Amino acid sequence: MAVDLRETLAAVHRRWSQVTVWHTAAFCSSLLYGMWLALRTTRSHFGLGTSAYDFGLYDQGVWLLSQGKAPFVTLMGRNLFGDHTSFILLPLVPLYWLFGSTGLLFVVQAAVLASGALPIWKLSKHLLGSQPMSCAAVLAYLLHPALTYTGLENFHPDAALAPLIAWVLYAAVSYRWMQYAMAVVLILMVKEDTALFVMSLGAWVTIRRDRRIGLLTIALSAWIGFLLLFVVMRGIVGVPYRNEWRLPFGGFGGLLRTTFTRPDKVLRHLVGGERPWYVVQLLAPAGFLVLLRPEVVLLGTLPLASNLVSTFWYQHQIEYHYAVQFVPIVVGGSVYAVSRVATHLRTWLVSALLACSVVCAAMWTPLPFMRVEYPSWSPSHPAVTAAHDAMDQIPADAVVSAFHTLTAHMARRERIYAFPVPFRRVLYGPNVFAKGDRLPFADEVQYVVLPRNPEGETASDWSLESGAFDVVYGNDWWTVYRRVR
Repeated sequence: MAVDLRETLAAVHRRWSQVTVWHTAAFCSSLLYGMWLALRTTRSHFGLGTSAYDFGLYDQGVWLLSQGKAPFVTLMGRNLFGDHTSFILLPLVPLYWLFGSTGLLFVVQAAVLASGALPIWKLSKHLLGSQPMSCAAVLAYLLHPALTYTGLENFHPDAALAPLIAWVLYAAVSYRWMQYAMAVVLILMVKEDTALFVMSLGAWVTIRRDRRIGLLTIALSAWIGFLLLFVVMRGIVGVPYRNEWRLPFGGFGGLLRTTFTRPDKVLRHLVGGERPWYVVQLLAPAGFLVLLRPEVVLLGTLPLASNLVSTFWYQHQIEYHYAVQFVPIVVGGSVYAVSRVATHLRTWLVSALLACSVVCAAMWTPLPFMRVEYPSWSPSHPAVTAAHDAMDQIPADAVVSAFHTLTAHMARRERIYAFPVPFRRVLYGPNVFAKGDRLPFADEVQYVVLPRNPEGETASDWSLESGAFDVVYGNDWWTVYRRVR
């Protein structure tokens, strides 16, 4: 026993003695980034900077699962997995048994995004064999604008793609097929459309690494993608693809027909608006180095085409979570490209990579000390304190319709709606843009929480319903109403 202990301590000492300043710099950068992002996002959340979309709906769905209940999310009128097949959320359920804070998902998201630094380090070390260059690649990953914007844009399961894609690239490049298989399965659990990336990955593996594994990857991703769309999604919401309205030229059929009959129209659409600038903002933080050897960055072709073809402008803006999957592709692809040039040029290219990352971060990213600002209320703001006083008046089992900034703090209940739902349909149900009809269960709402002086459509909607409610609590900022008849 004593011998085993001495051997263990000796092994730990040998491992510790191998830690260098570059290990320390990369680890501390990742740790500080994750801590800053967790503090920044939870501060915004507790300052009423979040709402049902896109935080409260995930908080309610995972909370329902933790209570052993079906995850029908009343904040959006759909099953959690009928919105997207984000089964990657299931491992979060045990955390809800242990932690009661509504800021939990933001801490998890920050840790997940920061953790992508590890596979980026391993990928860079494997390809370049240099710790200083690996440290530079880690910094390029952390400084990419799309990574931070994803962390600040409420909560999305898509954040898991940053470390998972970095991991699968490392596993594929280094022939670690067991790790590769695990990463592929987890990527497919994030969302139904991740099959687009995995099929591209399979094609690359077929050509560059292992033909059998590559073909198996393509077949597996196509099969799982089919199941997720035509079995899971269609079984829950009735259609395999709920967002066909985002496709130009009238949906799938119109897009396919136009592609063959008028490809010039499709091309003009793809390069129209801010789409070219979106591509520039994805590649510029890595100094466009991926273009030296673009085979890895081409793995993002299908997801990028999906974003560019969409009429939903969020999908081609780096400020939204649709861009996060390209961060490890661009950084990893840059490292791969550098590894294919002459050794004496690598230091210069990696230096350019780091310089471009810093400059683009200063221009576009709301990091500390950078030029871009990302304002929010303080959790100690009087409106926030007053909001918690108002929410404390409502029983935990009550059916509530609340102002959207409060829904993220009231989501852990079976029935909660974002006003004016259910009195008027807004972003609710399988077809989120259905017309504003009054939902049949509107009379079941027991409490309503609104600003003290509602304005605009909020005031108009409430004027039609207020006769059925009495004021039971009010302060300088918020009013709580209870149904009386």
